[in-house]
Amino acid sequence: MYDQPLFLRTLSGFARALPAAYDVENVLSDLAESVTAVLNLAGAGVSLSEGGRLQFFSAVNEASGTLERVQQQYQLGPCRDAYETGLPVCVRDVSERADEWPDYVSAAAQAGIAGVAGVPMRLADEVIGALNLYASGPRDWSDEDIAVAGVLADMATGLLVNASKRQQQQQLNDQLQQALESRIVIEQAKGITAGHSGVSVDGAFQAIRGHARQHSTSLRSVAEAIVKVGLRV
Repeated sequence: MYDQPLFLRTLSGFARALPAAYDVENVLSDLAESVTAVLNLAGAGVSLSEGGRLQFFSAVNEASGTLERVQQQYQLGPCRDAYETGLPVCVRDVSERADEWPDYVSAAAQAGIAGVAGVPMRLADEVIGALNLYASGPRDWSDEDIAVAGVLADMATGLLVNASKRQQQQQLNDQLQQALESRIVIEQAKGITAGHSGVSVDGAFQAIRGHARQHSTSLRSVAEAIVKVGLRV
């Protein structure tokens, strides 16, 4: 039975984070810690896809981290299967999969983990990683367990996407600001060059651009040299 009040508080916390500034690493850490507490697990971890390979990003404790690293190294285990199939992978007792995942099963035994499950993290039709659940003893994973883990994984995925969009918007804003600053200094340089050389503003711009091409540098660099250090072109 999952901790329903804690589950609701966790969802509320994720929802409150959406409009605010937040760190992606903290989101993944919160996901692993939250699902561990809500489902009363021995641990949890998150691995995300990079170029088709799963990379370990976050774990609640050393035992969870060990299993995440093994999955990253060998690209096998419930995490990999959940990522490839897009479906939850539930294993009551991982020792039963020794033939399929020998290195993973050995690491689980040393870490004191028996029950394992992988829950895919989805972005529309794309699986971007998996949330991994660890129990110290054999566990019959219920539909409720997996549903709760899936909702938390979806919330965290939404935050990841939101962070990516925020970053893209910030990059666009930065580029626009740089373009505006460049335009201002170029206009200043055109005026200075036109006045000094007795040519039109368009002629001044052609001179600035020609100097930039000749010296394999940017228009802004030439313009700043004209405005700040008195370069003449």
